[in-house]
Amino acid sequence: MIRPILLTLLSLMALAANSVLCRLALSPVGSDSVGAEFSSASIDPVSFTLLRLASGIGMLWLVIFLLRLRQGASSKEKGAGDEAGGSYKAGFMLFAYAIAFSVAYLDLETGTGALILFGSVQLTMILVGWLQGQRLHLIEWSGVLMAFTGFVYLVLPGFSTPSFSGFVLMTLAGIAWGFYTLMGRGSKTPALDTARNFLFTWPWLLLLLLWLFVQGGNWQSEGVLLALTSGAITSGLGYVIWYATLPYYTATQAAVLQLSVPVIAAMGGVMFVSEPVTLTLIIASLMILGGILLVIAGRWYLQKHAR
Repeated sequence: MIRPILLTLLSLMALAANSVLCRLALSPVGSDSVGAEFSSASIDPVSFTLLRLASGIGMLWLVIFLLRLRQGASSKEKGAGDEAGGSYKAGFMLFAYAIAFSVAYLDLETGTGALILFGSVQLTMILVGWLQGQRLHLIEWSGVLMAFTGFVYLVLPGFSTPSFSGFVLMTLAGIAWGFYTLMGRGSKTPALDTARNFLFTWPWLLLLLLWLFVQGGNWQSEGVLLALTSGAITSGLGYVIWYATLPYYTATQAAVLQLSVPVIAAMGGVMFVSEPVTLTLIIASLMILGGILLVIAGRWYLQKHAR
C-alpha cells in the first residue's frame, strides 16, 4: 500500500515541477507575464519542446543501459524487453501534448491554460473510461464534481477570456495527455515503455529541427538549462514513475488525481517563490483533495462490499 502512495506522490510532484519549469523557460526574462512578447524569452516554444523531448530520450536510454548493465543481459530479460510496450501512436500523443502545451502558452495566462489543460485531461479520461464500461457510482460522481469545482474555484479569480488559438491548442494538449496516460495503464515495464515512447517521437523532432533551420530559434543558457531539466528529470523520469502508478487506478481515478497537480504547483510557489497563502488556495485545495479522496476511497469501498 505504501509503494503506490509514494509513487503517486512522486509522479504528481514531477508533473507539477514540469509545469513550473516550462513556465519559467517560456516567459520573458525578468517578467511574469505569459502573454508578453517572447522575443526576450530565454527560449522559444519549439526549441523548448525539441530539447525537452531529446533530453528525455537521452536520460531514459541511459537509465535503461545502466539497469541492463547491472542486471545482466540474460536471454530471459531480452525476452521481457521484446514484449515491452511503447509505440509510435503513444510517441505521437506525447509529442502532440508537448508542442501544443508549449505553443499554447504564447496566448494564455497560467491559470487559464491550467484550467483548459487539466479540464480536458479529466473529461477525456472519464469519457473514455465510461465508453469502456467503467460506470461511476453516485459517490464517485460526487468526488469528480467536488474536485473539478475546486479546481475551477482555484483559477477562476484570475481567469481571463482565452484566445481561440490558445484555447484549441491547450485543449488538444489535454486530450493528447489523456490518451497517452490511458495507453500506459497496462504497462509492465514502465521505464522501457516510456523510453520507447520518447524515442518514437523522433520523426516529429526532425520536423522541429527543420522548422528551426528555416525559421531560427532563441537559445539562451537559462532556457536551455530549464528545457534539459524538464526533459531529463521531470518529464523523462517523472513519466516513468507516472506509468508505474497507473495500474493501481482506474481511468477516472487517474484523471481526478491529476487535478491535484495545480495544487501541488501552487504549494511549490508558496515554498520556493514566496507567494502568499490565500484563503482561495486553502479552500480550493481542500475541495480538490477531498474530491480525489471520495473517488478513490469510494471505488475501494464499493468494490470491497460488492464481494
